[in-house]
Amino acid sequence: MKKTHILLILILLAFSFQACKKDHTVSNDPSLKLSFSADTVLFDTVFTSLGSATHQLKIYNNHSDDLRISSIRLAGGEASPYRFNLDGENGTEFYDKTIPAGDSLFSFLRVTINPNDLNTPFVVEDDLEFVTNGNTQTIKLLAWGQNANYIVADKVVYIGDEPYPYHIVADSLQTTVWTKEKPYVVYGYALINSYGTLRIEEGTHIYCHQNGGILSWSDGQLVIEGTAEEPVVIQGDRLEAYYQNMPGQWQQVLMMDGRAGADHRISHAIIRNGTIGVNCQSVLKATECALRIDNTIVENQNGYGLFSILYAVEAKNFVIANCGYANFWAFGGDYRFVHGTIANYWNANEHNNNENAISVANYAIGGSGPVYYPFRMEMDNCIVYGKQKDEFKAAFGPDADSLYTFDHCLIKSEKYNGTKPGFSHCLFNLDPCFANVTKPDCHLDSIASPAIGMGNPLFGNEVPYDLDGVSRVGAPDLGAYQYVPR
Repeated sequence: MKKTHILLILILLAFSFQACKKDHTVSNDPSLKLSFSADTVLFDTVFTSLGSATHQLKIYNNHSDDLRISSIRLAGGEASPYRFNLDGENGTEFYDKTIPAGDSLFSFLRVTINPNDLNTPFVVEDDLEFVTNGNTQTIKLLAWGQNANYIVADKVVYIGDEPYPYHIVADSLQTTVWTKEKPYVVYGYALINSYGTLRIEEGTHIYCHQNGGILSWSDGQLVIEGTAEEPVVIQGDRLEAYYQNMPGQWQQVLMMDGRAGADHRISHAIIRNGTIGVNCQSVLKATECALRIDNTIVENQNGYGLFSILYAVEAKNFVIANCGYANFWAFGGDYRFVHGTIANYWNANEHNNNENAISVANYAIGGSGPVYYPFRMEMDNCIVYGKQKDEFKAAFGPDADSLYTFDHCLIKSEKYNGTKPGFSHCLFNLDPCFANVTKPDCHLDSIASPAIGMGNPLFGNEVPYDLDGVSRVGAPDLGAYQYVPR
């Protein structure tokens, strides 16, 4: 009798607990969303052979009602290198999965990559998409593809209202050297801290991910030391043929206030397919900050090739070609250009070229009115040409000194056609006969080019060899290249 009595009590208690348990309905409220253990799943291993890794992702329902996930899918589908495991089942997509109130699901993600496959992008991305009550939530999946040195942002700094995710590559009083043994892939910004120096040796290839680049903080120093045989190359990290000439794939090389005796230097470099090729801005040290450029090509930038605020820039033997807004844009500062080719035949679809090859000013409009700074520019043995009627634009106000001179240059301009001061021994509106204006290829490609033999030998002697290493002593052509019959 006692056993029967105890059994009856247990049964009654069980029914009692069941009756007290709250019924949870599956909610279709669109304001209820899932929570996750991470918003990005980062496979941070640098693979050295055929590699795979697995990471866990927890999916939470932190609400008082059950939630039904109508679909979970890898955006890349079957072509994705990622695989997803949910409730012991592998796949790329799942449907109608319910998470009870206050409960969670465990899932696992796996990626398989051959890092020695040169057709694999450096950064392998995909998205894991969840749709719940009409809301789409996305978890980013990120892994490294080819063997490389990976610079991954781990902090954020704000410049104005803009966030700049970064990783310090050269800290204060530290000199870091990048070499050519393996390429560098920059995810975010590679930051040079105050009183730090980053030296980049010849032959080094740097691939910047979307919205990333190189950032020299105030009093930092960037030194690029390429050679004619082995230039330093900075470009986007997408290597597929489709991206070969696509602008805007990464952000910029940005230099802030420099320090005395530690000029930034860019020698024998190719900087392409970004938004701003070289961006140098002074805030506190107008024209004390210096950038020296030689034997360098900046091309196919979505915005600007060389963008400068109050900097002192000297550039010799250089090409700035095909930029969406202006090849060279400056507010204030001190500039000298020798044997440069500045050519803008922009034809990408994002926007029309609504600036000039060169656009300069001695004032900017601030919150309380115009702000003026002195401007000085000297161009010697240069070519400034493109699709616009006027490829040189100057906006100067009376409250700051401004001076520009063009000496032995070829310029496309209807406004400045030799009748205004500042031009000496210049040619106007004569096609320089570039080899290919869309590629771009700014070699002189015809014996009929008016640029041939028109340079001042004094300026030619400053840079006795052109961008290809061809001698220009004695009879220099205008621009970065000597004419060589083909």
